[in-house]
Amino acid sequence: MAATGNQRILSGMRPTGQLHLGHYHGVLKNWLKLQNEYECFFSIVDWHALTTDYEDPSAIAENVWEMAIDWLAVGIDPGSAKLFIQSRVPEHAELHLLLSMFAPLSWLERVPTYKDQMEKLTNKDLTTYGFLGYPLLQASDIIMYKSSFVPVGEDQVAHVEMTREIARRFNYLYGREPGFEEKAEMAAKKMGKKNLKLYKQLLTSYQEKGDAEALEKATALIESQQNISIGDRERLIGYLEGGGRMIFPEPQALLTPESKLLGLDGQKMSKSYGNTIALRENPSSVEAKIRTMPTDPARVRRTDPGDPNKCPVWSLHQVYADDDLKTWVEEGCRSASIGCLDCKKPVIDAVLKEQQPIRERAKEFQEDPEMVRGIINEGCEAARDVARETMEEVRQVMGISYR
Repeated sequence: MAATGNQRILSGMRPTGQLHLGHYHGVLKNWLKLQNEYECFFSIVDWHALTTDYEDPSAIAENVWEMAIDWLAVGIDPGSAKLFIQSRVPEHAELHLLLSMFAPLSWLERVPTYKDQMEKLTNKDLTTYGFLGYPLLQASDIIMYKSSFVPVGEDQVAHVEMTREIARRFNYLYGREPGFEEKAEMAAKKMGKKNLKLYKQLLTSYQEKGDAEALEKATALIESQQNISIGDRERLIGYLEGGGRMIFPEPQALLTPESKLLGLDGQKMSKSYGNTIALRENPSSVEAKIRTMPTDPARVRRTDPGDPNKCPVWSLHQVYADDDLKTWVEEGCRSASIGCLDCKKPVIDAVLKEQQPIRERAKEFQEDPEMVRGIINEGCEAARDVARETMEEVRQVMGISYR
């Protein structure tokens, strides 16, 4: 689907260490697709890293630049997407503060990952406002760019839903600007007579008959207009929905295809489990890790038949093998006609083949750190341009714009 109107995407990653193949198959490959379909803002969210690593932030700066190199090495294109560092756009902190003035405490406490992380990260003191409030900071990251969609996994949908509630509450509190109806009527006239007539027909169908299809068509009509400002577009959508001006759109969760790539032990690939293969890991290390992967416990001897479904190596074949190779592995394992090292060899070859161009491109960026900084600087400036515009509007509608 091609991007139309103001279809922006905001996504980010915490710089907490080397990216691994789980990140590549679970997030980055999806970003490579999205950057050609939407206006994308990809953020290295260093403030979010501080919510859990505030006691020792010494590695964050290095991780930020390593993450930037990883993104560029896999093919994230700064010509198609804006790559920036969260803390380099201080407007995020200002919006976070302003949102905190009306965000109910109960909304933060009910986010599922809050309690989950408190239980898992028992070695850290997370009884801080920063940790409690990070979903609100995340909401400010998203709505700052008036994002239409947020690519997330199932476990992050609750965060997007809270962001939608924050946007809805902000619009309700501050969207009723003086003369709203008159301004919306004037904006509608800018669409031209034909589109104005269609807009009013759809408006009547939705507001009087509750026709959901009419709402969808009217929204698409508004988004397709090239001769009206973003502010007028928001007024028309707000007028259509029977409320005030829609200052912040309610972003939709764009579910990321679930990664089939598991860790070396068959669990989710995660640094905390120690079962990862780094995106740019040394080939000899990759080979050693895969060669020593656990297999089906029933295969004690080379002649013992096995069950691929009980073997972590089989999960790697689901990602890297074609149908013919999978058939060879499955039949060979069950009949004991192949050994575990025979089974692992094609996986080693496939992983190294996938990593080779990434390592080569990363080497170019490592050798030219000024180029990397230049790319990120440009992305930060582009993000700040949007953020400044958003915050001018926010201050105005909240009554704290002093001119």
